[in-house]
Amino acid sequence: MMILKYTEAAVAMMLAVSGAASALCQASADSLANVRLLVDSGRVVEADTALHSYLVAHQSDADAHFLLGYVLFREKKPRESLAEFTTGARYRRPNAGELKIVASDYVLLDDFADADKWFTQVVAEAPDDANASYLLGRTKFNENDFPAAISSFEHAIALHPRYVEAENNIGLAWKELNEPEKARSAFQTAIEWQSDLPVDAQPFLNLGTLLADQNNLDAAIPFLEKAADLAPDNPSIHEELSHIYTALQNLPKAQSELERAVALAPNISSLHFKLGQIYRKEGMRDRAQQEFAICEKLIGAHSSDKTPNPISIRSTPDR
Repeated sequence: MMILKYTEAAVAMMLAVSGAASALCQASADSLANVRLLVDSGRVVEADTALHSYLVAHQSDADAHFLLGYVLFREKKPRESLAEFTTGARYRRPNAGELKIVASDYVLLDDFADADKWFTQVVAEAPDDANASYLLGRTKFNENDFPAAISSFEHAIALHPRYVEAENNIGLAWKELNEPEKARSAFQTAIEWQSDLPVDAQPFLNLGTLLADQNNLDAAIPFLEKAADLAPDNPSIHEELSHIYTALQNLPKAQSELERAVALAPNISSLHFKLGQIYRKEGMRDRAQQEFAICEKLIGAHSSDKTPNPISIRSTPDR
């Protein structure tokens, strides 16, 4: 990224235009401040339109390009977002917070090598930013570098004690390293840190899933039910509960949970297949065939067979 250097105009010219320039700068600052209010209130489409209009007359405003880059990131348009950061960098270098968005764009593009590069840069420039260390840990996790991921998550917790998301992800990393007891301890810690008013369903889901994997089904159910209470629209939780109730031969409950998962994620072929299997076991042949037909159609359309697990707690970068 190139940074342009500007030369000063003649003193006489500066004096002649200083009043007008000051007013223009203030107007520009006010315009961007209004756009930031739109972004902060979640009106990102309006912010996108306003910034494109503003940049017609202010092409060299790096702040505007970087803010548009953030808006495009929020709109899940990573390539367009990166283009704005590249343009803005012609006029000034992005700061650490802005580089977090650049790195996160690469995450959306599944380019974890470049995401690692930029998150590492952010951590070097802002070593006290716990969120940056957490996001670097997530990137290391996606690169299957689980020891490095744990190290980043632990650094995030050192900066921000009782960082539930980081502790939960330590558990996931230990699970990938085939250390189930360490994983269990981390998930339990992430739950305990939330005290009596939990808001993050992920540690409950992960601990329940781990217990189910260990065939400790009765112990798993309360954690998964709590996860469902905290995040009722997460299809992964209902799918996992269905697995357990199927194993316990409680087919009505297995059916109910899987129907909920299908309603929440209707384009996931594997959910329709599993629901068809349950209907068949219950003697509902017509309904089973309907689900198998939907599954076959989705597979033909190359839909995903991986059930989404939406994160209810914000773990994306701050602006």
